[in-house]
Amino acid sequence: MTELPPLRDVIASHGLNARKSLGQHFLFDLNLTSRIARSAGNLGQGTCIEIGPGPGGLTRALLDCGARHVVAIERDDRAIAIQEEIAAAYPGRLEIIPADALAVDCTTLGEAPRRIVANLPYNISTVLLLQWLRQATAFESMTLMFQKEVVDRLAAGPRSPDYGRLSVITQWICEVHPLFNVDRRAFTPPPAVESTVVKLVPRAEPLAPARFATMEKVTAAAFGQRRKMLRSSLKALGNADALIAAADISPTARAEELPVEAFCALARAVDDGVAG
Repeated sequence: MTELPPLRDVIASHGLNARKSLGQHFLFDLNLTSRIARSAGNLGQGTCIEIGPGPGGLTRALLDCGARHVVAIERDDRAIAIQEEIAAAYPGRLEIIPADALAVDCTTLGEAPRRIVANLPYNISTVLLLQWLRQATAFESMTLMFQKEVVDRLAAGPRSPDYGRLSVITQWICEVHPLFNVDRRAFTPPPAVESTVVKLVPRAEPLAPARFATMEKVTAAAFGQRRKMLRSSLKALGNADALIAAADISPTARAEELPVEAFCALARAVDDGVAG
């Protein structure tokens, strides 16, 4: 490990108080950040992409765990100055991109295999995830920290109260592996909720054929009225009865009962013009 000042000293010297507007919650526990880094697998090849590194606890862990090339995307100028100090301590291994992660195409960063490893800003975490899922085959894996309730939704199966749009879209594209929970007291400042680290591994092929945009449309309609039968909730897409018949789904089924493959069948029926 390279000798760097303790994170609390770094934060104090740079005046890096956490900003609520940026969704910042800092991790000081280097054992925890090392555990996250190790969970991402072999870091010695390709590129690790980190979002919102802040004071650099996870950045240091990735580099100490052997990451060949880390790309850190950070919009906070105060944190960029800290990242520059880390880059100087690990010559040639840390690249800093001063930008809003929502505006960055991560599929173009560094060399493959690319993996995203990040303690995500919670205020934009699901938006970022959906953005990456649209291009998931560009990534070897995504090891991410979310609010626990988000990971519960990502991993939920049919007939679970947590099963919804995010469950279907994510499981359609990726294998979902919840790893471990992180107590809110591990952060400064503590968030209002518990957090969970999850590893998403993109499938070589989605669970079943469908277009991403259509899957978003179908799941939005279906789960918009999750307690209603699909023949009612899918009316927003056109002829609901024709869609249900084409997808070979029970006319009394509800969204929360359907497996991912059934939503794919509905999406294909929509694209085939079955709904009229």
